[in-house]
Amino acid sequence: MQPFLSACTNKQGVKNDNTHPVVIIGAGAAGLISGYLLKQQGVSVKILEAASNFGGRMKRTTDFADFPIPLGAEWIHVKPNILSEIVNDDSVNIDVKVEKYNPDIDYALYEGEKISIEQIEMNKESKFVNSTWFDFFEQYIVPSVEKHIIYGAVVEKIDYLADEIKIETFDKIYLASRVVLTVPVKVLQQNKLTFIPELPKSKQDAINSVKVWSGFKAFIEFSDKFYPALIGFNPTTNDGEKLYYDATYGQNSNQHILGLFAVGNESLSYLRLTDEERVKYILHELDKIFDGKASAHYVKHIFQNWDIEPHINGAYIRDNEDWTAVKKLGESVDGRLFFAGDAYTDGEDWSAVHNAVHSAKRAVQAIMGS
Repeated sequence: MQPFLSACTNKQGVKNDNTHPVVIIGAGAAGLISGYLLKQQGVSVKILEAASNFGGRMKRTTDFADFPIPLGAEWIHVKPNILSEIVNDDSVNIDVKVEKYNPDIDYALYEGEKISIEQIEMNKESKFVNSTWFDFFEQYIVPSVEKHIIYGAVVEKIDYLADEIKIETFDKIYLASRVVLTVPVKVLQQNKLTFIPELPKSKQDAINSVKVWSGFKAFIEFSDKFYPALIGFNPTTNDGEKLYYDATYGQNSNQHILGLFAVGNESLSYLRLTDEERVKYILHELDKIFDGKASAHYVKHIFQNWDIEPHINGAYIRDNEDWTAVKKLGESVDGRLFFAGDAYTDGEDWSAVHNAVHSAKRAVQAIMGS
């Protein structure tokens, strides 16, 4: 049932330590999965979340369209069976529909030229149908850990000098046997967390060396569909990405909604503008490709600027980051501080929900074996 834990030893060590729980900092994908898997193993947990809601960068809205709009994480970048792997329970029926692009019908425009879905390297991506990553977690993961989440708990200090770890917020001290940190790297780079003793220099160097891309998403509704499944661009530098895409693809909807995903340098031209300027800029950009149809059919829009999202302040670590730095980010400290999230991996891959999940599994495995 839980094969990823099969290699662990001394599992009773944590399970029988009822003095203090494992405290997880952050209720995004990695934090929720860490709590969920530890609960499956009978371990007491407490999840401290700075925001007023769970989900982190899996944020979504249900107010814009007749299907949920993912303002953060959107695609499934690996095989859809990752969903059953996350739930980690064969007795649970996962009723989630996903849709892949159809290379026989769908196509993309790249710098105005028609190309295949394979050429734009989106043939292995899946989209949720009438759902999102947030909805999946809300349905299958959150119910088992929700009563253990404390919202509005902004952690300011972690003192791991003694056997019992002290986690301080502005108004309370929590005691822990182990800690799983899932806060975005940007939070650590901004020195919003104090560690006693300080983190090892190699860890600090890795934290400060990686670059977190800026992030921006937009969704624009039109009265007519004049665009293909995907619209790609040649990046101006090797330090960002940008993609327009049919956000209604696969959904049971009659609305025509185009999404825009931009990170790194490719997001800056949007982030520098006011909302009013941004709408005009996007419509002008699309009008040049589609002969004025964007402005003619514009209905409404919604924006998500991840750079100003409280307690997050960015998108994710750049794709071309030094893998050795990413690997260092994922390493535990003192056998009691564990790091999990899309940035805290083994250096093989990073910056996606499935990476956050796998890093959480690795942290849980290490805790159960400690």
